[in-house]
Amino acid sequence: MAVVQMNFLQCPSFSISYFSSSPSTANNRVPVKFTVSCSSVASPVTVVNGNVDKSPSERNEVRLGLPSKGRMATDTLELLKDCQLSVRQVNPRQYVAEIPLFSNLEVWLQRPKDIVRKLVSGDLDLGIVGLDTVAEYGQGNEDLILVHDALEYGDCHLSLAIPKYGIFENINSLKELAQMPQWTPERPLRVATGFTYLAPKFMKDNGLKHVTFSTADGALEAAPAMGIADAIVDLVSSGTTLRENNLKEIEGGVILESQAVLVASRKSLIQRKGVLDITHEMLERLEAHLRAADQFMVTANMRGSSAEEVAERILSQTSLSGLQGPTVSPVFVKRNGKVMADYYAIVICAPKKELYKSVQQLRALLPLHYDK
Repeated sequence: MAVVQMNFLQCPSFSISYFSSSPSTANNRVPVKFTVSCSSVASPVTVVNGNVDKSPSERNEVRLGLPSKGRMATDTLELLKDCQLSVRQVNPRQYVAEIPLFSNLEVWLQRPKDIVRKLVSGDLDLGIVGLDTVAEYGQGNEDLILVHDALEYGDCHLSLAIPKYGIFENINSLKELAQMPQWTPERPLRVATGFTYLAPKFMKDNGLKHVTFSTADGALEAAPAMGIADAIVDLVSSGTTLRENNLKEIEGGVILESQAVLVASRKSLIQRKGVLDITHEMLERLEAHLRAADQFMVTANMRGSSAEEVAERILSQTSLSGLQGPTVSPVFVKRNGKVMADYYAIVICAPKKELYKSVQQLRALLPLHYDK
């Protein structure tokens, strides 16, 4: 159960309305988790007679890219199903599917990195991928907009890891790693990674000058032990794989916190018919589901002299205030031929992490009034 007030604001970079959770919004608006943001690094564009070419590819259908395989694909389909946006794939051997709710939407099942590339090229309009994929393959392209930046699955972080042994045994921070005298133009720090954009950028931004990179897609944790690399840059979830391979993360070595995000082509949102309407509908359903998933409805009957008196007792406990306050309704009974209400039904919404505390506080209020 969730109460969500949608705020429609203008993105300052172009004249079009979006959902926003900016802290600068009016006080009477309910902040929500999704945001709209534009990357600050400009991408290559075509300029003709002083005008920027922003025309998307010619087609009538709106295209949504979803991961085709793995845990990200499974979790994405499950989330959409929970939002009543079930994806229907007529032929499991094909990479195109549909969401019946949207008659003009095509769903394309692709590799995450291809989703980002096709958003940039204009072959897709919307996509759900990890933020790390957007950052690595979008490379700061200003046409990519994070429409919802917290879909609450696929959590991980991109991090630098070094061995626990040898010359790195007493190195525990990025600053200490950068100051090691071993790294010279003739003997640079060797880093194995699949993130050939983010990793070099991170090293350069943090003052590590003598660094070389080798490209690898899997089993990076073995590279230092094999003597192929001194360090690795890879995605980390629990950190178990690093520890089992005698590797460690260091202070200042986290490059990016990542989870699943909904990303859109800026040009498509502006120019392609239907994209903005579908985006609004998806956002409303996603945010309502995500907010409701963390809320539990608690009900109880309480004796009292009036609804106001019962509400005052409920609001005296911080965990019982709910989203905006409790709902208090009279419970009518017939006694001696008369209809009266001396009990009241209380309904509150409690966050999952506060559920047990809320139930305890509610129970503490009830016995005081049973004997009256």
